[in-house]
Amino acid sequence: MRSGSRRWSTTPSTPCWPLPKASPGRRWAPGGPPRGSSPAARPSRGRAEHGLSALVTVKSGNASSALQFDTGASPDGPAVNAERLGVDVCGLQGVVLSHGHFDHAGGFDGLARLRGRSALPLTVHPAVWTRRLELPAGQGLEVPTLSRGALEREGFEVIERRQPSLQAGGILITGEVDRVTEFEHGMPQAHQAWDGNGWRHDPAVIDDQALVINVRGRGLVIITGWRHAGVVNIIRHAMRLTGVSKLLALIGDFHLIGPAFEPVIGPTVAALTELAPELIVPGHCTGWRAQHTLAAAFPDAWVQTSVGTTCPLSAPQAGDA
Repeated sequence: MRSGSRRWSTTPSTPCWPLPKASPGRRWAPGGPPRGSSPAARPSRGRAEHGLSALVTVKSGNASSALQFDTGASPDGPAVNAERLGVDVCGLQGVVLSHGHFDHAGGFDGLARLRGRSALPLTVHPAVWTRRLELPAGQGLEVPTLSRGALEREGFEVIERRQPSLQAGGILITGEVDRVTEFEHGMPQAHQAWDGNGWRHDPAVIDDQALVINVRGRGLVIITGWRHAGVVNIIRHAMRLTGVSKLLALIGDFHLIGPAFEPVIGPTVAALTELAPELIVPGHCTGWRAQHTLAAAFPDAWVQTSVGTTCPLSAPQAGDA
C-alpha cells in the first residue's frame, strides 16, 4: 500500500478463512542447527525475500496473545508464508510497525486478504508516513511511502503513538529510542527525508522502534526492525523502560552492513559481550562481516535466521534448578 497508488480492495468482509495444516518452520534453540549441516538438509516451505515480518506470541497461563511485527516487502509475501506454514492470522490482536521503510511495511494487502476487514489495530509512530529518499551513487531513489487512507480502507485501525506503550500480552513497544551511545550515529548523508520544503539528511529515522518482552526469571527479549536507532541504544532504552538489566535474546536486523556501519561492528559486539545474551538472531541487513563476527563471539547463542525460523523461549518452571 503505497501513497499515490490506486488500489481497489476485493477483500470480503467475512470472518478469517481457515488455513491448511502444514509443517512448522524451523525451530532452533540457542546454539542453532548442527554445525556443518547444509541448507538443503533444512528445507523451508516459505517464500524468502528482503525485509522483516515476525509473528510474536506470548503465553501466560491459559492466555495467549499474538502480534504481527512488520509485514515484509511484497504485498503477499507474509500472507503466502502464513498459508504455507499453517499460521492462523485470525488470532492476531494487532500489528506494530518498527518504522515506515517499504521492506517492513509492504505486506498489508495479503494480511487483509486473509483476515478480511476486521478493524485490526495497527500501531505506528507518527513519523511513519515520512517521505524518504536514498541517493545511491548520487542518484535519487524515493522510497515507497505508506498511505494511511489505503490502510484504513483495508480495515486497519491506525493508532499513532510516539511514547512507549503496552500491547496485548504485556508486549512493550519502545516508542522513540533515546540515542546515547558514542558510536551509533544513524544513517549516512545519502538517506534523506522530505521536510515539506525540500530534502534533508535524515540520520535519526525517528520512527524506529522495537518490541520488548520480559520473560520471567530470564530477562528481556528484544525484537528490532532495522535498528536505525542503534541496537545498543535500543537495548539500553528497553532496560531503562523496564528496569530489567538482563538480556535474554536479541532478534531482528542489526544493520551493520556497508562502509558506513561496519566500523560499528566492534563496539557493538563488545557491548553485547558484556550483556551475554543467550540467543542472538540477526536478520536482514546485518551484513556478512557482522554475522561472522557475531557467530565467532557468541558460538552458543548465534542463530542464522531464515523464513519460518521459530525461537521458543520460556520462563523457568517450578522445581527447575
